[in-house]
Amino acid sequence: MSGKRFIVHGRVQGVNFRAAAAEQARRLGVNGRIWNRDDGAVEVEAEGASDALARFEAWLRRGPSYAAVESVESAPLPGEPHYHGFSIG
Repeated sequence: MSGKRFIVHGRVQGVNFRAAAAEQARRLGVNGRIWNRDDGAVEVEAEGASDALARFEAWLRRGPSYAAVESVESAPLPGEPHYHGFSIG
């Protein structure tokens, strides 16, 4: 199990992005949390199997149909896995 931090830029606030991402994460068996940032981006910490994280990242790069993702930054999430479930902050 590994972890990644994502910062999603674009029209991702006010378009139900967090709820749709949480639903997708749960479907894929990804644990973590997602929250809005003050700069208009959405930040995600995600933990799971490598293939599940890859599929989740691919989904984040598209987002739901009502969002407009411009870019996604990703970096390894340091430390041991500690999330249980997926929450919206």
